Amino acid sequence: MRSWGTLTAICLGTFMLLLDVTIVVVALPDMTGSLHASLGDLQWVVDGYALALAALLLGAGAAADILGRRRVHVVGVVLFALASLLCGLASDPGLLVAARALQGVGGAAMFATTLPLLGSVYQGRQRSAALGVWGAVSGGAAAVGPVLGGLITEGPGWRWIFFVNLPVSVVAVWLTLRSVPESRGPRGMSVDWAGTAAFAVFAGGATYAVVRAGEDGWTAPATLVSFAVAALAVVVFALVERRVAHPLLDLSLLRRPAFVGTMLGAFAFNGVAFGAIPYLSIWMQTLLGMSPVRGGLTLLPMTVMSMVVAVLVGRLLHGVPARLTVGGGLLLVGAGTLCQAVLGAGSDWTALVPGFVLVGAGTGFVAPTVAGAALASVPAERAGMAGGAVNTVRQLGYALGVAVVGTVVTSRMTGRLPEDAAHALAGGGAGALLRDGVPEHSLRAAFASGLNGALVVTGLAGLVAGALVMVLVRPGRPAPGKAPGKAPGTEAPEAAPEKAAAGG
Repeated sequence: MRSWGTLTAICLGTFMLLLDVTIVVVALPDMTGSLHASLGDLQWVVDGYALALAALLLGAGAAADILGRRRVHVVGVVLFALASLLCGLASDPGLLVAARALQGVGGAAMFATTLPLLGSVYQGRQRSAALGVWGAVSGGAAAVGPVLGGLITEGPGWRWIFFVNLPVSVVAVWLTLRSVPESRGPRGMSVDWAGTAAFAVFAGGATYAVVRAGEDGWTAPATLVSFAVAALAVVVFALVERRVAHPLLDLSLLRRPAFVGTMLGAFAFNGVAFGAIPYLSIWMQTLLGMSPVRGGLTLLPMTVMSMVVAVLVGRLLHGVPARLTVGGGLLLVGAGTLCQAVLGAGSDWTALVPGFVLVGAGTGFVAPTVAGAALASVPAERAGMAGGAVNTVRQLGYALGVAVVGTVVTSRMTGRLPEDAAHALAGGGAGALLRDGVPEHSLRAAFASGLNGALVVTGLAGLVAGALVMVLVRPGRPAPGKAPGKAPGTEAPEAAPEKAAAGG
């Protein structure tokens, strides 16, 4: 390897930003007690980060092509470190949510530049080796997140989940400045700021509307206004993308069934596979009495299975059509999610293991292949755009998945408990309800009912998405010819696949 410094610097940043997607999951009950957080607060602790990452990823990539990818990456790491410090010092839920969103902004700047920077340094076999190491680090971050979060939460406390990012960030910045050369995209590019803003309003409005629906109802004024704002933002986004010279998303790609199918599959994948994990963690810790470490370890059947299957897919299924790997993987994820919907008042975590194994197997099929499917569905000059889009919809799918699961969980529990008690229980407030005299059996039955309802909804969504991918993603060569306007973040043909391969 020509320069281990470059690879180490990029992998450190990638590990941090992907780790922070999942590391907070097992710390949510402790955050509830420490900050007196509500269910809505907990949802935004998870979603604030994912939404900022999704909303700004494409725009950050376009800005980096103009301003310099190393410069934007370093700014992202510094911003991420500052936000991590603010997260650890937060004294109330609002400050924590705001700091998590700021983390997402820094994460977007880092994530948008990781693979282009690797592509500018490594060529040929060195590039393949570098991407293999980077992919292993990315998968490892997701796998160790819940376990590491449990260890830190049970040890020095949940605030150290964020404080540990500070020394890692210092090393990452030093290595980046020392070892990573500056690179830029083609000249004459411009950043579609209007499109970036419109997409951010849509993503935030849609997620906020779903969260409000869980708290106030689907017909409440705040819910309807939020949905209306999101719908208007989509229209504005479409109008902007049709008129700017360098759009974030070339809308003509939406006429390609394979591209649409891949985007639907990527969007559903993160929401279905991982959207219920925060609430399962709350259930296991507050009602089953598990420690944060044990709560994190219960996810190992899923993470280990996903890593094993991903390795086998890479070695044995090279060249298998994406409609089978992505579509079939989504069918496994949907089936595994449905298999988890068997909880009752007397259930323990082992009831989830068969479903976890199936979801892990499906994840092992989808995660390594969905970016390649997006790349194969567009012309070569749109490869960078397709790679950015698939990463964006994955993060947006996760944010909306968490919001939808929370809404379904509380709505189902409201039929068994008073509304305020249902919200308190879903937010990890089982201890207070027990002290108020609510029978433990009633709490366990209500939470199990809520989880079952949410798992059925998301499981069915996974099956539908898998079927749509199987229908829409058909083999075929993209039509020749260059689409009007060069895409922001589009690389030379050799570098484009690497940018498209990023996962979330």
